[in-house]
Formats: sequence, structure tokens, C-alpha cells
Amino acid sequence: MNVIFLGVGEAFDEENPNNSHLILSDTILLLDCGYSTPRQLWRYNPNQSFLDAVFVSHGHADHYFGLPALLVRMWEEKRTKPLTIICHKGLKKSIQELIEYGYKDCFSKFEFTIDFIEVKKNQKIKLNELELEFAPTTHSVKNLAIRIYDGKKSVCYSGDGMFTKETERLYENADLVIHEAYLFDKKIPVHSSVKGLIQMAKRNNIKCLALTHLQRDVKKNKREMIENEASKRNLKIIIPTSLEEYLL
Repeated sequence: MNVIFLGVGEAFDEENPNNSHLILSDTILLLDCGYSTPRQLWRYNPNQSFLDAVFVSHGHADHYFGLPALLVRMWEEKRTKPLTIICHKGLKKSIQELIEYGYKDCFSKFEFTIDFIEVKKNQKIKLNELELEFAPTTHSVKNLAIRIYDGKKSVCYSGDGMFTKETERLYENADLVIHEAYLFDKKIPVHSSVKGLIQMAKRNNIKCLALTHLQRDVKKNKREMIENEASKRNLKIIIPTSLEEYLL
């Protein structure tokens, strides 16, 4: 299992595409699909049948407004392979309405099925060879973090939001945790900070912490401070760039 950091930016970053990542295993799983994600995916692999599934962490535009373009291009290029969309309970209807609003009557034209799986916190499911588990973060809307395990390695992705006791349990001993780090050290209820995440990662024996979704001004003006903070810790910390690959 490997990871492609398709995009690492926050919602309004003019330089970095939306926070979104690919899990490369026998099954190909896309983690979130914001409005700038499809272009990144097509740059990496434009094949209409490449993806097996999409996980949507929560209902904010920079995490799922790319779905209409993604799906309609799949239809345009004659996809017939089924696609699975995984989301928390209650989000399926919003996703369907968004796709229909973006391209009216498109569902009746698709030659591939879309299978929705609605999940809840602390649930475990199988997606082919992958074991998936979910836990809530604290965000301005309902958000689920995800843990992906292929039988050998585990990758966790936060979506957005401050980690909770439940997410800390989800992250324990993970080989890689991809976490939004919106601020450097300021504490706010709905986003995480670099310093807070480093402390959390140490507590939970996380092998590598990937900091993404950095607030655009923090990324421009405090990168050296972030790198210095990371270097002081006995912990592997990376600040990935878009389309960078991480080998587990």
C-alpha cells in the first residue's frame, strides 16, 4: 500500500489543490474529492476505470464538490466499472443532489453503478482487501476520520477537525497519519495545530505524521518554524507537496 498526496491545500489556497489523497493497493481509494481534486487525479492517472472507491470525510465544498466533474468525465469516457462512495450517515442525499444539480439527469445516463456505503463512528467495514474503520473529529460539521489497513500497514486520514479521544484510539500505532494542521500553535475548536498534532502523535506511537491543509498564510510565513519544531522531536514528520508519493 502506497499513498499519493494529490493535493495538500486548505479550502482557499491559491497555490495548493484541495486536501485529497490516493491509497494505492489492489483497491484504489480516493480520500476526499474537493473542487480542485479531479484535475489532480487526471494528471496522475486519467483512466476512467482507475478508481474503485471514494471516501468523503464531510460535507464541505473543498472535500466533495469535485464529484460531479469526476463522475461525468467517467461517463463521457465510457466507464462501466462500478464505483463505491463511502460517507457518513446522512451525507448520501447531499452528494446525490450536488451531482444532479451540477449535471441534470446525469444519473440516468451513467453506464456504471454507484454503490453508496453510509458509515458511522467506530464502525468497521471491508472494502475488498482493505479494512476500514472510522472515528469522529471535532469540526464545524460532522466529520469522520478513517483508518485503512491492508493486513500489513495502516494509514489514517483526518478529513478536517480537531482530533478527539476516539480519533486518537483510531490513530494508535499507525504507520502514517495524514492530518490537517490548519494553524501552528493557536488552539481553536474546529481545526488542529502543528504543535498539538506533534504531541498527539508522540502519545500514540505514530510512525510518520504528514501535515496537510496548512492555512495558506501559516504555510507561507511559518514553514521554517514548522520544520524546526519537527526537527526537535524524535518523530518522523513530513510536509508533503502535491502529487508526492509516500511508500509504506
